Amino acid sequence: MSTRDLTARRSFALSEAQIRFGALLRREVSRFMKIKRQTVGAPLLETFLYISVFGAALGSRVGHLHGYKYVVFVVPGLIMMAWAINAFSNNSSSILQQKFQRAIDDQLSSPASPLELLLAFSLGGFLRGALISTLTFIAASLLVDLPVHHPVVLALSLSLVGFFFAQLGVLIGVRAEQFDDVSFAQTFVLQPLIFLGGVFYSSALLPQPYETITHLNPVYYMINLVRYGFLDYTEASVALSLGLLTVAVTALFALNLRLFRIGYRLRA
Repeated sequence: MSTRDLTARRSFALSEAQIRFGALLRREVSRFMKIKRQTVGAPLLETFLYISVFGAALGSRVGHLHGYKYVVFVVPGLIMMAWAINAFSNNSSSILQQKFQRAIDDQLSSPASPLELLLAFSLGGFLRGALISTLTFIAASLLVDLPVHHPVVLALSLSLVGFFFAQLGVLIGVRAEQFDDVSFAQTFVLQPLIFLGGVFYSSALLPQPYETITHLNPVYYMINLVRYGFLDYTEASVALSLGLLTVAVTALFALNLRLFRIGYRLRA
């Protein structure tokens, strides 16, 4: 076979893969866009309430944290929280729902590879989180004066955070056997980690041993990365946090890819 024929075959295979992946991704995006009140309206209302309550009620009492108005100090964590929760909930519920409906059986039997399936699910949640966090940023910018000191670090940090929680949502969705399993993970694991990671406070103000306990929370480093991108303030090493987050994302993606390849708990 000539080199030209090999090149043509590879180009055709790549084109087919792109078509399959595009179809899978469009299905995921159209799924959450059909319920805009739940996927867009509710998170924006939550952000408005958080900013109103913590900005007006607590902000007037707390005043400033590390040279920033309290509400400005809180907003970066709210933006990260919006991306994390929406990326996680989208993927965990989507996979579990398709397992119940047996729709995932057709996808596993299709020409789509496990990598294409995993990337489609992952990017579906990632894009939902990106949409909500972008709208949250716009809404917050209309209410408070929010600076952006390090846009490159901010974009990289939010992307890694979004992809991490998208992968975590995939893992929980694959392992879950009922919707209570997803609710349990979100209510008793994800939300406590986020709320106790420093969204609404600075760990430097906590007495011991609570400051040390906060530093054991992985979300603490994610919030500090995002806060550094916005405010140029952090309580943790930016390089170390980025490195650890990259390793965590890579490991979680490799684990999910392995589960998709062996079909772990994907078929009823």
